[in-house]
Amino acid sequence: MEEKEKKKNKKNSSSNKKQKHQHPNDQNTTKYSSDFSFKPCSDVKGVRFGGQFIVKSFTIRRARPLELLQLLSFPPNSTNINKSSNEVPFPSTVGFLPTNFTILAHHAWHTLTLGLGTKKSKVLLFVFESETMKASVDRLWPTEIPLGEVNKRLIRGLSGSEMARFKFRKGCITFYVYAVRRAGCLGFTCADDLRTILQSVVALKDFLDHTAMLALPNQRSISYATPPPPVAMAH
Repeated sequence: MEEKEKKKNKKNSSSNKKQKHQHPNDQNTTKYSSDFSFKPCSDVKGVRFGGQFIVKSFTIRRARPLELLQLLSFPPNSTNINKSSNEVPFPSTVGFLPTNFTILAHHAWHTLTLGLGTKKSKVLLFVFESETMKASVDRLWPTEIPLGEVNKRLIRGLSGSEMARFKFRKGCITFYVYAVRRAGCLGFTCADDLRTILQSVVALKDFLDHTAMLALPNQRSISYATPPPPVAMAH
C-alpha cells in the first residue's frame, strides 16, 4: 500500500510540473532568463501563421527609433535611455512593424470572413550583439517585406549567425524578439538592451486594437507623428 501511495505522489508531482511548464500564458520575467539559449539560424523557430495563409501576403516595415520607443512605452526623454550626444536609443536593435496596408487588410479580411479572419498583427524586434553587426545587416535587409518572406530572408538568411527567440502574445499583437550574434561567440554584448526590451514587452498591456499600436489618442494612422502644437484661442 505504501509503495502504491508513493508512486501516486510521484505521478501527481510530475504531472503538476508538466502542467506548469506547458502553461501557454506563462510570461514571467524569469522565463526568458532560463530559456536564453542560442541556436543556428536554420534551427531557430520563425514566425508562425497557423491556418491563416492570407496573412503571409501582409507587409511589415522597418521602424524608426522614435516608433520603437513609443511601441515599448518609453517616453522620448526616458531616464533608461542614454541621452549623451544625441545617441540613438537601442542602436543595435532593428524593429519591424505592420504597414498601413496590413492594418487595413486585417480589418477587411476580418469583415469578409464574417469574423473568422484573424485580427492579430506581428511585430519583430532583432537585437544584435553589436552596432557593427546591425549596420552590416541593415545594408542587406529590405525596408519593407511580406510576412511570408520573413523566415527565409531575415531569419534563415543570416548565415554564420545564431539566434535566441522570445515570443510574447499581447492581445491582438504578437511580439517576436530575436537576439542575434555571430556563430561560436560566447555571451551577448548587448545583454542590457535585450533585457530592457524583454522587460518592457512583458510589462505591456494587451493591445485591443492594433491600429492603436503606435497611435496617439486622436490618431488613426500607424505612422509616428508628434502631437500638434497648442493653438491659441481668443476668449
